Amino acid sequence: MKKLKIYVDELFKDIPESDQKIAIKEEVLENLEEKVLDLIEQGKEEEDAINKAIVEFGDIEDLKNEFGVKKPVNKNMTKINLAYSIWGSLLIISLFIFINFYYSPSVIWFVYPTFVVLWWPLTMYFKWQRSK
Repeated sequence: MKKLKIYVDELFKDIPESDQKIAIKEEVLENLEEKVLDLIEQGKEEEDAINKAIVEFGDIEDLKNEFGVKKPVNKNMTKINLAYSIWGSLLIISLFIFINFYYSPSVIWFVYPTFVVLWWPLTMYFKWQRSK
């Protein structure tokens, strides 16, 4: 039944430590163990009984809400990513222009890597448009 203990510990990992948490964990573990024993008495293998008890138990979102654990909010960072990619591309292209005119002013080659670098802000722009 160690698998059940690991499962219950994983369920309650986000909840801050308290006496209430310990009591509820023990109660949930006891209920799962009883369910497994009932399933074993009905003829299931131990591993199958454990898996079925876990599946039938479901999740503990209601308990987490009661404890005050909030889901992390995913902040939309696409606009910031777009701005970062534009500034980064400008700096990289500026570096190519400097290197080109400082070391080989007779041949203009900075245009070629510029096209490659411009894919970065272009993809960030389309990602930003999709997220709107």
